[in-house]
Amino acid sequence: MAAPASAPPAPNSLKRIVAASLIGTTIEWYDFFLYGSAAALVFNKLFFPESDPLVGTLLSFLTYAVGFAARPLGALVFGHYGDRLGRKKLLVLSLLLMGGATFAIGLLPTHATIGSAAPVLLTVLRLVQGFALGGEWGGAVLLVSEHGDAKRRGFWASWPQTGAPAGQLLATGVLSALTALLSDAAFTSWGWRIPFLLSGVLVIVGLWIRLSVDESPVFKAALAQAEQRRTEAGQVEKMPLVAVLRHHWRDVLIAMGARMAENISYYVITAFILVYATTAVEMSKQTALNAVLIASAVHFAVIPLWGALSDRIGRRPVYLIGAVGVGAWMFPFFALIDTGGFGALLLAVTVGLVLHGAMYAPQAAFFSEMFATRMRYSGASIGAQFSSVAAGAPAPLIATALLADFDSSTPIALYVIAAALLTVVAIACARETRDRDLTALDAGTDPVDGAAAAKAADARTADVPTV
Repeated sequence: MAAPASAPPAPNSLKRIVAASLIGTTIEWYDFFLYGSAAALVFNKLFFPESDPLVGTLLSFLTYAVGFAARPLGALVFGHYGDRLGRKKLLVLSLLLMGGATFAIGLLPTHATIGSAAPVLLTVLRLVQGFALGGEWGGAVLLVSEHGDAKRRGFWASWPQTGAPAGQLLATGVLSALTALLSDAAFTSWGWRIPFLLSGVLVIVGLWIRLSVDESPVFKAALAQAEQRRTEAGQVEKMPLVAVLRHHWRDVLIAMGARMAENISYYVITAFILVYATTAVEMSKQTALNAVLIASAVHFAVIPLWGALSDRIGRRPVYLIGAVGVGAWMFPFFALIDTGGFGALLLAVTVGLVLHGAMYAPQAAFFSEMFATRMRYSGASIGAQFSSVAAGAPAPLIATALLADFDSSTPIALYVIAAALLTVVAIACARETRDRDLTALDAGTDPVDGAAAAKAADARTADVPTV
């Protein structure tokens, strides 16, 4: 691989950066997934009690999808200011917004207390969650990518990605413990509030760690160069969004396509499965939660391994393994669950999440390496979050509707397979980015011409011996 232009940070410094990104993403995803699990288990009864059970679940998942609708707006706002002001400041703000909204959900009166105002307030808080998460992901992965070196960027940048299974593990673990300790009546009455209120404690811990790290050195260098150009030559940079859409529209489309199978498969495997296992197969909530809990632990463990593999063979090959694998697994996935056994359910979810990890692990480095520094937060966030409106947002809703209409898992499997095919096409159209030096993307180019910089960086890399 090409050697980085600048020396990598000391191991202890890089580990602290990784820890700060990981703790923040874990808390953010804990908050986000907690809502998804609660939507599948209790929100249909608490906030939509006048509907029949399946319709109530659909309405509950609709408020779940609303959070995704706010993520592109969060990507635009946080991406713009993250590229102008820095990654760290915006990451602190995203954590405060997400944690505050989640804590407020734990205090929210239900439909029985305040009537139709309850689902309205729930939807507003879900919008705040989605807005915050739309800005969190890009900043967290960039903070690590821009601190690390090119040789192991895939490995180190994959650690913030483990925040998703860690958050899922934490959220599912808390819910699983509560459903095991409390009766259904107690959990529905007040027990569901506990995990939401715990978010307040987690946010304090996350802020303490996140405030202790330094801003990205790559960003600081790019900011200084931009200021020098402005002072000496009068060059003024365009807005990051304008620059991304002008010079990186192809990369944005590739990122959006790459996210389709990753996003849809994940929410089918982890959120919709709670509905399918408890209604179509008539398993207990505890059994379904335990399967997701164990599988999430395996998911957490394999993501860095997939990230390390992407450093050796490239981002595209690893991503393709995941996309093809998830598509091929869907029919066996549902066939195993339909047996009604816990072991089969656990195998289905675990294999599904391991294959998902092959897409999710290299995604952080892959998307970071597509864009120049002064538009990287915007580009990575827009590519990742705009696709979530069409992918992750409606995935549980579509899957639940397909189950209600066809009373079969076949249409749901075909839905995920179609997403996998779209992702395969997107990755086939992408350039390999594994050897790119992030600082080379900015060197010697027009301040907004990141696409030209990427081509130049690829050309320089081709002439550098690999090690």
